[in-house]
Amino acid sequence: MRFIQKIILVLAALATLPLAAQVPAPGGAPAAQQRAGSAAPATDAAARELTRQDVEAWLDGFLPYALNKGRIAGAVVVVVEDDEVVLQKGYGYADVDSRQPVTAEGTLFRPGSVSKLFTWTAVMQQVEEGNLDLDADVNQYLDFEIPPFEGEPITLRDIMTHTAGFEESIRYLITDDPDAIMSLGEQMPLALPERVFAPGTTPAYSNYATALAGYIVERASGMNFDDYIDQRIFTPLNMTRSTFRQPLPARLEPLMSSGYSVSTEDAKAFEIVVPAPAGSLSATGADMAKFMMAHLNEGGPLLQPSTARTMHNYRAPGVGPLNTMALGFYEQQVNGRRAIAHGGDTQWFHSYLWLFPQDDVGIFIAMNSAGIEGASGAIRSSLFHAFADRYLPGEVPQTRVEEQTAREHAAMIAGNYISSRGSFTNFMRLIGLLGPLEIVVDADGQIALPALDGLSAAARDWVEVEPFVWRDTATGERLAAEVEDGRVVRVSTDAISPFMVLEPAPAAYNAAWLLPALLAALVLVFLAAIAWPVRARVRRNYGAKFALEDRSLLAWRLSRAFAWLTVAAVVGWVVLIIAFSSDLGSVGGPLDWLINLLRFLTPIATLGLLITAAWHLWLSFRVKRPWTMKIGAILLLLSALVLVWVTFGYNLYGFRMVY
Repeated sequence: MRFIQKIILVLAALATLPLAAQVPAPGGAPAAQQRAGSAAPATDAAARELTRQDVEAWLDGFLPYALNKGRIAGAVVVVVEDDEVVLQKGYGYADVDSRQPVTAEGTLFRPGSVSKLFTWTAVMQQVEEGNLDLDADVNQYLDFEIPPFEGEPITLRDIMTHTAGFEESIRYLITDDPDAIMSLGEQMPLALPERVFAPGTTPAYSNYATALAGYIVERASGMNFDDYIDQRIFTPLNMTRSTFRQPLPARLEPLMSSGYSVSTEDAKAFEIVVPAPAGSLSATGADMAKFMMAHLNEGGPLLQPSTARTMHNYRAPGVGPLNTMALGFYEQQVNGRRAIAHGGDTQWFHSYLWLFPQDDVGIFIAMNSAGIEGASGAIRSSLFHAFADRYLPGEVPQTRVEEQTAREHAAMIAGNYISSRGSFTNFMRLIGLLGPLEIVVDADGQIALPALDGLSAAARDWVEVEPFVWRDTATGERLAAEVEDGRVVRVSTDAISPFMVLEPAPAAYNAAWLLPALLAALVLVFLAAIAWPVRARVRRNYGAKFALEDRSLLAWRLSRAFAWLTVAAVVGWVVLIIAFSSDLGSVGGPLDWLINLLRFLTPIATLGLLITAAWHLWLSFRVKRPWTMKIGAILLLLSALVLVWVTFGYNLYGFRMVY
């Protein structure tokens, strides 16, 4: 099932999964003591002085080994304080074959969704100038209409806090085909996804919504979005080696780092981010330092101080005490400090930017490879924790809920969940079934959320520190649940809570029973299909006559024919998912013929199987066939029922090309 896991990770492209929230004190109590709990907070060691010499020595000891271990070709790290660069340094290679080293000043990286911070800054500039209102219906800024959801429109505040309510959409997302580039005016009405949540209620990350904000900036300012970013952000900051343009301008092409899956494989083609305002930035580490310093200095030349504070200090509603959204930034809590941040992932580049406004400190990392087993994510998490522990230490309370209560609460949150960041009205909903999110509880009452373990560099050890709030003793990250009338209604973790929550899976969509039932149904249908030619061969060899005839024979043969058609459809879906997981660009065009064929074939196959299996079963009882045939007919009918439910419950039909 590795290809399923891979596509689930690919679906996070352009949105980082924030990797850290709070960390335990360095040199604090061992894990066993932390789980036992203490009423007194742990006192951290004194902060190291944030100097170039100390930061460089620390990074030189950490990053080269981490990159090599994770098979990541190269990286750049930038640390700033107030309006000065403490350190900006490249590690490893921008191109492995030519052994071209990464430099902070001369190597372009693709920061992915860190690009969104530039888009949000542009939005706030237009708000300052009175051209946009954060709380107005965005339709007044558009030349097409976004239909209301439950009578409610969306606002720019909803968009900037990822609560506009759009479902996931990946068709017009990322590719290596320059012909896929579209203007925002063309793309926005074409790629409009369904809204599945009321605005302002549910964090659900949306690349489309960010691109929509970029289009609104374009219309409000009267400038092409790329031109706007060049003139209103890059030029004031002297970011001369940065661009949102795709393909790259000729002057910047020689500076672009290659992208890799792992450093031992060939370099990949330049990625085109179709919703450009959501993730098309290419920039050097040195240029990113200038952007960080502008925000640390209350907007610098980009924003008025009051506007920057509004952007940084806003806290959207969230799940309990967990991290939430500022206006465009993710909130992150570490060592008693509040950071604002954003990360970004394309298929090959993986980045993160953190700002500590109260300390006037910022740090940025970008890597040009995914690495083995999600190594880039673990490195980002480790870097954030270790940097905060070394230079920004603080106190972390250590408490523990009484053991029996903790066991009861753990049992309440155990089960299968559905992510708010997902597809609900199109065939990509199937990915949620094939890769379910499950909270499990062991015999000791210890909870685990295996699907998100890869977001941390250390093993998880969740301890309930207050009612329905758990803390990971390895990272300090929290997990919390919202409970209404004794029932868990939402769960999230600090790693994903700014833009995603988990809701208990409805019974009809619960993978705990549906996935095993689906697998069993597929096995039975395959056996029924393969038995047709096998039994015919056996009868031919022995000169035996088939027991069925007339209508009974026709019903049996038709049920087997539709079984073969169902097997063909299943093979097609497997091929499609494998193609998606190896090349996300195939989603948007090259495989449209297969997608449409499967959405036409699948309902015909499964409904045909259901009808003919029911006919065969009815005739088996009417003509009083042997009990073995009746049992086989019952199992085939039950299998068909499961497959029909999956077909229509997971939208494996239709012709709409937004997904």
